[in-house]
Amino acid sequence: MAERFHAARRDPSLTVIEGFHAVKHAVRFGAEILEAATLDVSALSRLAGRLAPDVVRRLASAEEVDVPTFESLVPSPPRSGVVAIARRRVSDPAAMLADPAPAPVVLLESPRRAGNVGAAIRSAAAAGASGVIVTGDLDPWHPAALRGSAGLHFALPVARVEELPRGDRPLVALDPGGERLGTGSLPARALLAFGTEREGLSDELRGRADLTFAIPMRPGVSSLNLGAAVAVTLYAWRLARA
Repeated sequence: MAERFHAARRDPSLTVIEGFHAVKHAVRFGAEILEAATLDVSALSRLAGRLAPDVVRRLASAEEVDVPTFESLVPSPPRSGVVAIARRRVSDPAAMLADPAPAPVVLLESPRRAGNVGAAIRSAAAAGASGVIVTGDLDPWHPAALRGSAGLHFALPVARVEELPRGDRPLVALDPGGERLGTGSLPARALLAFGTEREGLSDELRGRADLTFAIPMRPGVSSLNLGAAVAVTLYAWRLARA
């Protein structure tokens, strides 16, 4: 079993999901779970019954393993005592951008930390965004990103691209040099672009932007965590929609 979990971490068609909330959301949103392991099937069923009754039956097939086996499956075994292997969902970035719905698409330009990518995906799923596109070398389906998203990669399209496809969405850059972001600032079908944790957006992407907004912050505070910036921006859009 350990070999299968270790191989899944290297397989670009698979991902490893760690922890109850991540597995719960993956199952809830229709992930194809290939294998699941738990320290205690009965305890897992009780936890699911209390927090997510809709997935109890689908988690009952998890294989119960002893502590040494469980600890060999992933680098940092979750305290909730459940891990799984799932097939990644393949998303078409061009179709994501062409979606006529008014919801925005989130663009993360060359992020550096998988946990931040996961946090951004979690916020995008909660806010009802149309999808998340990632550029650069970081794999958005890395297990650490799945932990950060609590498994919500399966709730909306997530894709990595070498080069951003052209589309008709207004490109909105989030940058300290922009106008003050407020409720109602964002246009429908916006492509919301966020830069790296340290450097921000590239000059090329800023130059392509149709609009540029800055998140208002207290003087002396220079920036927000990437995941927090995505959350603030998406909820500015969602509050205007409400």
